[in-house]
Amino acid sequence: MAVKHETELYAPLKVFFEERGYEIKSEVRHCDLVGYRPESDEPLIVEMKKSFNLPLLLQGLERQKLSSEVYLAVERARAKKGAHNQRWSEITNLCRRLGLGFITITQYKTKKPFVEIHCMPGDHLPAPSQRIVKARAARLQYEFNERSGDYNVGGSHGTKLMTAYREKALRIAMVLQEGGEMAPKDIKLLSGIGQTAGILQKNYYLWFHRVSRGRYVLTSEGEHGLKQYGHIIEAWRNAAPSVEE
Repeated sequence: MAVKHETELYAPLKVFFEERGYEIKSEVRHCDLVGYRPESDEPLIVEMKKSFNLPLLLQGLERQKLSSEVYLAVERARAKKGAHNQRWSEITNLCRRLGLGFITITQYKTKKPFVEIHCMPGDHLPAPSQRIVKARAARLQYEFNERSGDYNVGGSHGTKLMTAYREKALRIAMVLQEGGEMAPKDIKLLSGIGQTAGILQKNYYLWFHRVSRGRYVLTSEGEHGLKQYGHIIEAWRNAAPSVEE
């Protein structure tokens, strides 16, 4: 059951922490929820929002000036699976890196709310291993180096990007369009693409058709791809060095 106002999250949180020995009060010096245990002078602080967002995160960082026991709390709406602000494992990892606690509250129609702590304030998340970082950096550099130019617009979403793989497939398609039925070794020689055989076999874009063993032709999808990226092909041809007679 989705909440309409973030104030609906307060009562379950108040009960949750009171059961753990805190005295809880709301809206103390602009903090949504503040609690103290009898044996401690350091406050518990919880900032609440209906969903996880940047203002909530910034609030949490600001509250760390008052206490090391700061939680961020949001609703866990069961009807919003896959929403960008409910990627719980990623949000939890982010909070851990910043030393913040993270809580979700699931509301139900017929039973009491469920309060779940995903991480505690001060939980330590080790940095990714150097091996993983190096592998990702190598893939990034490879993709950068394999592209012949800058054919995309930064910040694009929902558009087909010109990747190094697509560039290679286009160059193979160009050769097939001009040569007709051909063998991979000949296509490789004319296109200069070392992975020609693998690209033909994988046929990710459905641009190629194997008519017989070791013989390929361009499909109608391939013809469409050449037209779709005709401006890039034209840029390649214009950039090619001219041969003086």
